[in-house]
Amino acid sequence: MLHVLERAAVEAGRAVIDVYNVGGDVRYKADASPVTDADESAERIILRHLKGAYPDIPVVAEEAASAGLVPDIDGRAFFLVDPLDGTKEFVGRNHDFTVNIALIEDGAPTFGVVYAPALGILYAAERNRARKSVVSGQTDIGAPTIIGCRQRGDRIVALASRSHNSAETIAYLAEHGVTDYESVGSSLKFCLLAEGLADIYPRLSRTMEWDTAAGDAVLRAAGGETLTMDGNPLFYGKRNQVYDVDFANPYFVSRGRG
Repeated sequence: MLHVLERAAVEAGRAVIDVYNVGGDVRYKADASPVTDADESAERIILRHLKGAYPDIPVVAEEAASAGLVPDIDGRAFFLVDPLDGTKEFVGRNHDFTVNIALIEDGAPTFGVVYAPALGILYAAERNRARKSVVSGQTDIGAPTIIGCRQRGDRIVALASRSHNSAETIAYLAEHGVTDYESVGSSLKFCLLAEGLADIYPRLSRTMEWDTAAGDAVLRAAGGETLTMDGNPLFYGKRNQVYDVDFANPYFVSRGRG
């Protein structure tokens, strides 16, 4: 399965870079979030790969879901897809945007791929193993290196969203005595934790499940965790929520090893 996810992400990433290089129109969805030709082209490619290899596993993909196309996932494993996470970074010509694909089983992300096409870096996870590869020529995936979270020391390094930081996040860091933090876009924040380059990522602003699932899979496989503010693991497949829309996440904190 991981091979299928990796090839789908890399091919989608190539389509994203094609649009990135020539520029494209930016449109806005009903929730005011931006969408580009790259989002839509990449999603079509990923759906083709997943439906071809796993026709019986439903796929919840961001752009399709925004159009109201959500399959029945009750009691089933399913894929979560964000074809272009960090669209604001993409539009702003920043390199921190990613292609995200994850498999959800029993509410947890067990397989995941995060590909940063502008950086040529591919992160992948299968249950208890996380790895990183360099992609050259936009298609050739190099030999993977196993990665893992670091043990937190006296100096805690935090990550925060570049485009969606919040006063609540800054307050959380201050409350916990964390003064050293870096702003990073997209799901790369999870991957930097998984790689042992930072310690904690509090997210006290809005996310959707497709924003977090693939990166969370990499982090969990690398020995980290993502917990909601009440201390429970972040759950995937949230439908019919009383106080929010389907697939919306509560606030959470991701961290490496304690």
